[in-house]
Amino acid sequence: MQLNELRPVAGSRPKHVRKGRGIGSTLGKTAGRGQKGQKARSGGGVRLGFEGGQMPIYRRLPKRGFTNIFGKEYVPVSLEDLNVFDNGTVVTEELLYQSGIVNKKRDGIKVLANGELTKQLTVAVACSKAAAEKIVAAGGSVEVK
Repeated sequence: MQLNELRPVAGSRPKHVRKGRGIGSTLGKTAGRGQKGQKARSGGGVRLGFEGGQMPIYRRLPKRGFTNIFGKEYVPVSLEDLNVFDNGTVVTEELLYQSGIVNKKRDGIKVLANGELTKQLTVAVACSKAAAEKIVAAGGSVEVK
């Protein structure tokens, strides 16, 4: 079989139907929309979630919880992820983005004490208390902004 002999499987690509092109075309005159009514009109139809005037489900169900509009969402970084850097490196938010450790832009980055740190680093990013203790124990330092 050659590349120029490749063809789609028969029936896998249905033929395009031209609607509204005469009564002999099966989908002529009303073009499959039926007779009159809201759905037959141009731009007609009901909005998403409309249930014919019945109270829609998104209004019938009770609302729960609370969203704090002032809340901050931090991207967590494990301590062991910082082992990719050389000794003496100053770890900043920009460096974490450039190295690919963090790829989400949120309100900030926070280093958590997951795993062990084997390098002596200067961390200029928010840290948990346990992570800061492990960084100092490994011979590094923490610069809190």
